[in-house]
Amino acid sequence: MAVYTDVSDEELDVFIASYDIGALTSFKGIAEGVENSNYLVHAEAGPFILTLYEKRVRPEDLPYFLGLMEHLAAHGISCPLPVRDREGRILRELAGRPAVLISFLEGLWVRRPGIAHCAGLGAGLAQFHLAGLDFDMQRANDLSLPGWRELFDEVRDSADGAIPGLKDEIAGELDYLGANWASGLPEGVIHADLFPDNVFFLDDKLSGLIDFYFACNDMLAYDVAVCLNAWCFEPDASFNITKARAMLQAYERVRPLTHAELDALPLLARGAALRFLLTRTYDLLNTDANALVKTKDPNEYLRKLRFHQSVTSYRDYGIGEH
Repeated sequence: MAVYTDVSDEELDVFIASYDIGALTSFKGIAEGVENSNYLVHAEAGPFILTLYEKRVRPEDLPYFLGLMEHLAAHGISCPLPVRDREGRILRELAGRPAVLISFLEGLWVRRPGIAHCAGLGAGLAQFHLAGLDFDMQRANDLSLPGWRELFDEVRDSADGAIPGLKDEIAGELDYLGANWASGLPEGVIHADLFPDNVFFLDDKLSGLIDFYFACNDMLAYDVAVCLNAWCFEPDASFNITKARAMLQAYERVRPLTHAELDALPLLARGAALRFLLTRTYDLLNTDANALVKTKDPNEYLRKLRFHQSVTSYRDYGIGEH
């Protein structure tokens, strides 16, 4: 979450008045995240999240994201729900941006996940994957191999200014993944961005998933690989195999991974690490210095990529023979 677009008090008053949630009592910008402008809005009916969609989000994708949230909630997944105004509309416009008011989800995200959190995430991810299997809308993953190449083209000439030698390292990894990328694995709806700040807990129990604006249809095991990267490394970049084992075992108790998915896991983890290395590099080089947003260090994902390059088997992630 972040704030790129300012909303005036007068604009917001008019916007909120079109909903059956009472009068606006307060609002404030939320600085976390990198994609959209988000505000915590308090009305007489309680708290809500107001999201204004920025340029990276295509308006034609919004029905997929919003429909997915409604679908998941109907299938027992705890997630925010879009709020309809008095005319039954979900998608609106505010301050020149597409905008949605979303229900507030109770819980807190964990700054440093423990083993129990990783296990809860694993089970929650598998439940999400199963719930999405009969979602009837489709959206391609814009941030898979073709998208990575496009991002690299954007940062190629300035990448070494972010990290010395980065250009050649990314180029070599793209060549490798292009020649070896997985195919034929089970597919469905994936979250594609399930970092700790998109997972809420109450008393160490998972209370919900948020921020579905990278969701798409792709290999389910790729989503697992994203979470290995996001949840199973320590601040010093060391891989925590105990956390990985807890996450993967909890996932498999709900949705067992196939032999092919397991064999592909190191490759998928490399791809996921490269994806976030590229987007973090792009954001570092292109984010407006005046935006209320914290850019994230691409070095973190370069270190993770190098770790996955050294992995020879899925067993290195803490799970054994199947």
